[in-house]
Amino acid sequence: MNGEFEALWRKAWADLHDPAVLWQIGAIAACLLAAWAADRAFSRRVPLTPTSRGVEVGVGGARRIVFPVVALLLVVLARAVLKPYLPVSLLDLAVPLLGALAIVRSVVYLLRVAMGRGSMIAAFERALAVTVWGAFALYILGVLPRVVEAFESIAIPVGRARVSVWDLGWGFLGVALTILAALWLGGLIEARLMHAVGIHANVRVALARLVKSLLVFLAVVVALPLVGLDLTLLSVFGGALGVGLGFGLQKIASNYVSGFIVLLERSIRLGDLITADNFYGVVKEMTTRYTVVKALDGREAIIPNETLITSTVLNHSYTDRRVRVALPIQVAYGTDVEPVLRLSEDTARRHPRVLAEPAPSALLTGFGDNGLNLELGFWIRDPEEGTMGVRSDIALALLAAFRTHAIEIPFPQRDVRILTGAAGETAPVGIPRAASGRG
Repeated sequence: MNGEFEALWRKAWADLHDPAVLWQIGAIAACLLAAWAADRAFSRRVPLTPTSRGVEVGVGGARRIVFPVVALLLVVLARAVLKPYLPVSLLDLAVPLLGALAIVRSVVYLLRVAMGRGSMIAAFERALAVTVWGAFALYILGVLPRVVEAFESIAIPVGRARVSVWDLGWGFLGVALTILAALWLGGLIEARLMHAVGIHANVRVALARLVKSLLVFLAVVVALPLVGLDLTLLSVFGGALGVGLGFGLQKIASNYVSGFIVLLERSIRLGDLITADNFYGVVKEMTTRYTVVKALDGREAIIPNETLITSTVLNHSYTDRRVRVALPIQVAYGTDVEPVLRLSEDTARRHPRVLAEPAPSALLTGFGDNGLNLELGFWIRDPEEGTMGVRSDIALALLAAFRTHAIEIPFPQRDVRILTGAAGETAPVGIPRAASGRG
């Protein structure tokens, strides 16, 4: 196969010295321009608004092969038209390059779909496709062996051994491919674990993270010997990593260990309402390094797992998701308190979010400056939906009920006494008269 490509390249190189090669170059340029226009038209006419996962994969894959496939078909057609009149070696060389581009882009996209949207391939899909296709193009053009020889001639001392740049690059590629395969397998296992009904959510997350970490570690251990690198060469890097973990990365290591502790002991679970690091909200996501807590006003806090271990965390739904909500009330001193307490309890009982058991309870809590202090307490089961709404609803209902039953809500009242001096004149209000000697 390499001999055929080399012969094809030699013919194309010979055609470059013939003025008639301009027809081939023009034909290739026209085919690429038409393929680019077809790709743009396809992207505009078929927007990515999938109705299902299958449609999304199909449309996404089609978008990536429109350009190379259309260009390939047009080049084949142009070659058939020009072949009876002049040499077409450049067009013959363009056919395998465009075919390889279509295959590479399709394979990389399928790998991205298999790995998931959050994988590294999703972020570097275009760069990875161009790199693989570039290596294949260099192989067709016969340049790749010379590049390999140049990289092999550059050696880097690692400990007592010398490793060439090509070995490092090939080792990096092997490790990257093995890690991608490990991440793909870990994604499949994580998907199965997340649908396991008999396992607690925290345990599922912890097992998924642990499986992925072990698979990545095994991938590195297996890949390095396969590409000819001795694992003892990593002793220097292992020592540096240990020192880094001991000093600069100790917080990161602590967060990871704390994450596994939190996930396994299930002291905090997904959906719990907690107060951590002076932030109140619902636990939305738990990873091995941090926990995402979303407040009721939409704000999200990313709290390191070490904070959840070393500081006090208020879990408002640890053993029971029921939460008591208190609403302070004040009525005038001349009001009959017993009917007001019963009216308050009946008003809270009619709200759909208030639980019947424990029943709402209204109490006299003290004697204020302006009236009698009461407190209406009731229980709800959905604290993640917030408490301000239910408090406002019941307060509005109580206000209407008090007006209907002529129950007075007090407001601050002050009596102003105007003192006069010895001559009987009136002192200005609010200005003390120290000379009078009277209170």
